[in-house]
Amino acid sequence: MTKLQERIKGLLGDLLPLKYGKSLPATVRDSAGSVPVYGSSGVVGSHSAALTNGPVIIVGRKGNVGAVHYSAVPCWPIDTAYFAEPPIGHDPRYYRYLLDSLGLARLDKSTAIPGLSRDDYNAVEVVIHPPEQQAEIVAEIEKQFSRLDEAVANLQRVKANLKRYKASVLKAAVEGRLVETEASIAQREGRSYETGEKLLQRILEERRAKWALKKKYVEPESAECPMLESLPEGWANATVEQLSQLVEYGSSSKTSDDATGIPVLRMGNIFEGELRFDDLKYLPKEHDEFPKLLMNDGDLLFNRTNSPELVGKVAVFQAKSTSYSFASYLIRVRTVTGVLPNFLAAYINSNFGRQWVKSVVTQQVGQANVNGTKLQALAVPLPPLAEQTRIVAELDRHMTIIREVESEVDVNLQRAQALRQATLSKAFGTGQ
Repeated sequence: MTKLQERIKGLLGDLLPLKYGKSLPATVRDSAGSVPVYGSSGVVGSHSAALTNGPVIIVGRKGNVGAVHYSAVPCWPIDTAYFAEPPIGHDPRYYRYLLDSLGLARLDKSTAIPGLSRDDYNAVEVVIHPPEQQAEIVAEIEKQFSRLDEAVANLQRVKANLKRYKASVLKAAVEGRLVETEASIAQREGRSYETGEKLLQRILEERRAKWALKKKYVEPESAECPMLESLPEGWANATVEQLSQLVEYGSSSKTSDDATGIPVLRMGNIFEGELRFDDLKYLPKEHDEFPKLLMNDGDLLFNRTNSPELVGKVAVFQAKSTSYSFASYLIRVRTVTGVLPNFLAAYINSNFGRQWVKSVVTQQVGQANVNGTKLQALAVPLPPLAEQTRIVAELDRHMTIIREVESEVDVNLQRAQALRQATLSKAFGTGQ
């Protein structure tokens, strides 16, 4: 009899039946216990008693549907998960990899909360290798996975290094170390230049003149408590209010999925200092807040409400062929002539900006908030305009390189995942 003939063909429900996990709220767990507690996403705690008797496979039932985990020791699967105990004499790791190869998440047919039906699982046809071959198959899979894990770890280290490099580039930019300062160039060339202090004076004079016909002009407050301990020669301290002609909240009107309207940028569209134009919502073109709340080229968007890790992130809008607006969880800052929004964005996204956000943020119902008044009072460094231009150009060069490397890393991470699935499909003759 050949090995192929020795294989057992049947339904998952017969060969590896699922059992329901049992509720174990965190409030009643014995956290000092050594028994792992599993949910659909993996280990979620510990307890002093086990629900299972030995090695088991845990399968996500709700939430992280179809996720497969393996416990080599007795454990407690909670009610968001199923568990399965392989037949005696069979290698439990084999069944873990078999279920991984099937892509059980594809069986989710729910329209609301993701869920895996046991009936759908039971109906899946599989072929099981005999016990004497299972360990050999597992060994080969784990040898291949070990190589992939090493490659993925290296790629993740590259991503972490890129993140640190990006932070160091932003820090150097706003500290005046990324390019030669205008003061240094002017001294070398034997000429004068407009310092940041003179630029600020000119901005404030133009601001007063613009408001001359208005009855109640209020002089913006000067910068206090700047995050930079010392400024490069020729730089000045200013506030966002001094450097902006417009600081306003976006629309709180209800949006829809009707793509014939005006797309509305929301907090989720700001990612890693850039705007992403996917997952959009829309307002009607005849909406009464237009054209006032339509974006202009160079408008800076500040995320005023989000998680503590994401609140305060900013990005600069670049003009598109389509008009865009923005939602109420964002604040728009339109800088005055002489201030490049990309330099201001670099400062707010730098470690200095993140420290400032932490110092002024308030917490409300699980959300972190920084309002427009606090944003206007933010003290920021102001280099000469020519130096701002060089800094922004050099920043763009560095960020372009970072994006290209990140993109290549992401492609290789996806390739590694595809190779894992290909390894499983080859071992079990399955496919999704």
